[in-house]
Amino acid sequence: MSSPHPASPPVASLKARATKRLAITLAVLALLLFLSAGTFRFWQAWLFVVMQAVLWTYFFYDFLKNDPQLVERRLHARETETEQKWFQRLWVLITIPGFVLAGFDFRFGWTNQRFVPVPMWLVLAGQVGVVAGYWVVFWVMKTNTFAASTIRVESGQTVIETGPYSMVRHPMYTGMVVTMLAAPLALGSYVTLPLFALAVPVLIFRLVHEERTLKRDLRGYGDYCMRTRFRLLPWVW
Repeated sequence: MSSPHPASPPVASLKARATKRLAITLAVLALLLFLSAGTFRFWQAWLFVVMQAVLWTYFFYDFLKNDPQLVERRLHARETETEQKWFQRLWVLITIPGFVLAGFDFRFGWTNQRFVPVPMWLVLAGQVGVVAGYWVVFWVMKTNTFAASTIRVESGQTVIETGPYSMVRHPMYTGMVVTMLAAPLALGSYVTLPLFALAVPVLIFRLVHEERTLKRDLRGYGDYCMRTRFRLLPWVW
């Protein structure tokens, strides 16, 4: 990133907006899990929510201090193109029912009845997988300040080829795939695996459209694609 950053947004206002967004997101997540579970004894959900809170609070304060422009970009989540609006709708239709189903699974014991209980070691492995996926996302945002919530090319944006971008062209989506596939295990639910797995084709849909946009609008991106073969998973695709 060779060009200088634009003027930073007012930190106090940015902090207030970002804190509100984070608090609402965590509150909605907790409500989806615990209301559907019908109890606060859902220990897997407690661990999941606490890990989310710790990770994203740490990310938030790091970026607020070191890259407030990225926080500002992440707060703008309204897409303008039809394809990406569809992605946002599909993402909501996977994540919200997925967390609700995990809570119902805990309440009614579907996983225990139809399969076997998810062992504690696998629950903990799932929690580690969720954290690992988010750390990849964090690494991407540390490497690329233009990693916004929406697909657009900004003035001064350049092609990034270092860090995770040296391995795959869309490492943020790689981290998201890891998190989404690990989340059902972290919540002790085999039943929700097929639903969360739908995130993979949905992310691929977004990835393909994003590449078309970047090849069209970001100078040098086509050459980068020639040098970096894999889109999502190293040595696979």
